[in-house]
Amino acid sequence: MMSDAKTPVLLLAIETTCDETGAAVLEGTGDPRDVPTIRSSVVSSQIDLHERFGGVVPEIAARAHVRQIMPVIDEALRRANVSLDQVGAVAVATRPGLVGALIVGLTAAKALALALDVPLVTVDHLEGHLYACQLAFPDREVYPCVGLVVSGGHTHLFVCRGPLEVEQLGGTIDDAAGEAFDKVASLLGLGYPGGPLIEKIARNGNPKAYRFPRSFLHDDRIAFSFSGLKTAVLYAIKGQDGKNDAVSLTEQAQADVAASFQEAVVDALIGKTRQALRNTGLKRLGIGGGVAANGRLREKLEQMAKRERIELFIPPMALCTDNAAMAGVALIKLARGETADFDVDVIPGLVRPGRTNG
Repeated sequence: MMSDAKTPVLLLAIETTCDETGAAVLEGTGDPRDVPTIRSSVVSSQIDLHERFGGVVPEIAARAHVRQIMPVIDEALRRANVSLDQVGAVAVATRPGLVGALIVGLTAAKALALALDVPLVTVDHLEGHLYACQLAFPDREVYPCVGLVVSGGHTHLFVCRGPLEVEQLGGTIDDAAGEAFDKVASLLGLGYPGGPLIEKIARNGNPKAYRFPRSFLHDDRIAFSFSGLKTAVLYAIKGQDGKNDAVSLTEQAQADVAASFQEAVVDALIGKTRQALRNTGLKRLGIGGGVAANGRLREKLEQMAKRERIELFIPPMALCTDNAAMAGVALIKLARGETADFDVDVIPGLVRPGRTNG
């Protein structure tokens, strides 16, 4: 049964796809023209837990979600000045992501929806990242657009006819851009997470000091690859025999490697995004994911958008990184009557070609 699209609904949204425990309260009608209001958004980070390992450990992430999920939900409700009995629906991201992490969020969402006797709505994490552009710019028309999601786990391009009409154009064949930032930061002895640390020292480096590869840049395929780039950085730091040590690099050499690596990643992202825009003929571009916080990427995206006469949408940092507010796209599904049964399961792993909600 479809809900009355004219009646605002309070939505409790939950996000546990990777290593951020998120909850948010949104209010909206579900009409695609009516962008929901974010009443609250709370995120509990796990950076301290994963820092010593240089990346996300799935089992540690899942256990941390178990500890944090209810306190985060309680805090989201408190900040929104909303009680549980006012919640009209519960939404949760069920794909893609780490299986243990996803199960924690879905279990909590099922329990709440069942106890409150309200609809349960499942959402695609990547559709949420792109919908964050509409949340960030409620007075502008974002769709249809080309969407780029670039994060620690995803580097993919989409054609987005609407918030729920999202089709993959192409993506990485190996590593995500954010994962490459983390690995290179580790090679340089910088720490975790790698993105902000690479960007910081790259400001003092020469982006042309090293000729690192830009895979697929001149290929007709919409695809990314960063494994070869990581290997090239490894050889630049430790030599072909792998005997040199990153800590022996001078401060300037570290900055030059960081700047050259960052430039290679950004060039690949910009080049394939431009290709996707030209192939589709679309004149809007939406960006999602934590790597969208990178200043050099933002700078070159703005330059490209100006040259190509493209309308660019990049949400603020709080909506770029993983958060539950972007699950506000569930209000549209709710208005359509697209609710989930309580036997629904998670769909872990990376996005596959075709429709993200297929």
